[in-house]
Amino acid sequence: MISDQQKREQSGENASPYYILAIETSCDETSVAIVRDGREVLSNVVSSQIETHRRFGGVVPEIASRKHVESITVILEEALKVAGVGLADVNAIAVTQGPGLIGALLVGVVAAKSLALALDVPLIGTHHIAGHIYANRLIGEIEYPALALVVSGGHTELVLLEREGEFRIVGRTRDDAVGEAYDKVARALSFPYPGGPHVDKLAQGAEEEIELPRAWLEPDSYDFSFSGLKSAVLAEINRAKMKGEPVREAALARGFQNSVIDVVTTKAMKAAAEFGVRQLLLCGGVAANGGLRAKLSELCGKARLPLLIPPMSLCSDNAAMIASAADLKWRRGEFTSLDMKADPMISLEGWSVGKEPSPSLSESAAGNSVIGNSVFGN
Repeated sequence: MISDQQKREQSGENASPYYILAIETSCDETSVAIVRDGREVLSNVVSSQIETHRRFGGVVPEIASRKHVESITVILEEALKVAGVGLADVNAIAVTQGPGLIGALLVGVVAAKSLALALDVPLIGTHHIAGHIYANRLIGEIEYPALALVVSGGHTELVLLEREGEFRIVGRTRDDAVGEAYDKVARALSFPYPGGPHVDKLAQGAEEEIELPRAWLEPDSYDFSFSGLKSAVLAEINRAKMKGEPVREAALARGFQNSVIDVVTTKAMKAAAEFGVRQLLLCGGVAANGGLRAKLSELCGKARLPLLIPPMSLCSDNAAMIASAADLKWRRGEFTSLDMKADPMISLEGWSVGKEPSPSLSESAAGNSVIGNSVFGN
């Protein structure tokens, strides 16, 4: 189905500006954004719950849901105020449908459905990871085919985009996601929550390095595994304690970070070469990691491969990225019915343009216990 908007674009006619109001509540950030014409961010208001969850050492899903309920109306009003638009100006409502914490997702989905019904505008259920990928479109043009390296608290994937809005996962983690591994190592080193940035900072300033293993898996595999690396860090900590020696935190942090960066960047560059992509995209909460940004920039520079990396404000969970991804559907007239449900296991490949979203057990949602990955998002 082709929307009137897309028909106008294809015919070269000047189209009136359109406004997408987007809502993101997949984990522990409540965010609402207003984006004009799919590219211009008029507002992107984010309320973080880090201080609330700090004493628990991770995100408590039930508490996260309650905080979303408390914040959503206030954040919505602030986003409209900052953007200088009213609800009557909104052309579509976008919302993160999944993946994420089911209770948190429900808050955003209910709010979005209510707005779409009240305003009589289209609803666009949006995939959270598609949002992270298309955050890059808010800062530059994406050249296809492109390869996205998605690194966050809940996901680590290599996603091939042969055309706009078409996703094919060519590699994924078999156990821990990168952000999850960072948080577990940070807790083992007794760093305060959220610990990922502490590991990054310590690693970049370290003068020594404890060599740690790299999990390359099968020669032709683009999958990842970080559970063994995490176990190696714990073994080093226990070894030092058993000998009565101080834990060499900086050297251990550097060894851990170098192992992670070596594996993810090597596999990303190898996949980029194999699939003949024209551009590499770095996406997700861990895209804020200074060491990773620097290494990938270096490798892409040597390979003369264009690289897009979002600014820090677009790496963590935010609603502007959801609007950017939803714009793919808006321009094609692919809307979601008002009986849409939050889907913690929604398939990224199934969310591609021209397809109906379908659940996939291969893309797991976070559980219902305390999880320590909010610093890196989902």
